[in-house]
Amino acid sequence: MKRDLMNCAAITMVVMLGSLGVSACTSTSPTAPASIDALQLTSSSSSSVPLSGGGALQIVKDLPAPQNSQNGSGQPLSPNDVLEVDVFQVDNLNRTVQVDASGQISLPLIGTVTAAGKTVRQLEKEIEAAYSANYLQSPDVTIFIKESIGQRITVDGEVNKAGIYPVSSNASLIDAVALAGGFNTIGDAGKVFVYRNIGQTTLVANYNVESIRAGRSRNPRIYGGDKVVVFPSKSKIALNNLKDALGVASTAVRIGVLAP
Repeated sequence: MKRDLMNCAAITMVVMLGSLGVSACTSTSPTAPASIDALQLTSSSSSSVPLSGGGALQIVKDLPAPQNSQNGSGQPLSPNDVLEVDVFQVDNLNRTVQVDASGQISLPLIGTVTAAGKTVRQLEKEIEAAYSANYLQSPDVTIFIKESIGQRITVDGEVNKAGIYPVSSNASLIDAVALAGGFNTIGDAGKVFVYRNIGQTTLVANYNVESIRAGRSRNPRIYGGDKVVVFPSKSKIALNNLKDALGVASTAVRIGVLAP
């Protein structure tokens, strides 16, 4: 299968990602690249390609929940998130703090605490344990997320309003498509790809929104940090196309092109 992908040929495919273009590979060989559907039917995880920034892009049939998310029940906190920490009936310990670049927050009496990568509930328990160790009896800590960088997603490609959008903790793929105004005239509901970082690997899976709406497929959860890219109708998608699309969407996020 990898040999087939390397020998993609006689094809010049330009995938329009919103206002951005991504060009497919070209060759003189008469063999066309395999479609993503064929790749998924062959293997759920064996097709991958290295990424320029490190790690690899890997195709899977379905995306797992992010790491440290308690199997999807909680969204991990991220650097730059702004948190409101409330200690019940101890007002002088209440603080609004921002997770710094190293993933830490600073609180009265107990000092620095690592927040990034933990769910809100995990962080609450850790802070309660720190206060109860030396300062308070049975402290009750509640954390509210005031601003969340990690709770944003990118929706790009053939949608009406490509952009970066905040999402709730129970957002779904259908919700993400709706935030972007639905598909444009050439967007293909069967060629919706979701990218998710799991450790050093970026996983990508193909979902059919038409099938989801008809109740034939499940509506997958979407998490902060995900990138959703819709490809046009009549396009065949090979692994390198998915890599290029990820690069365009990631660059747009860094320079703010897709800011709503």
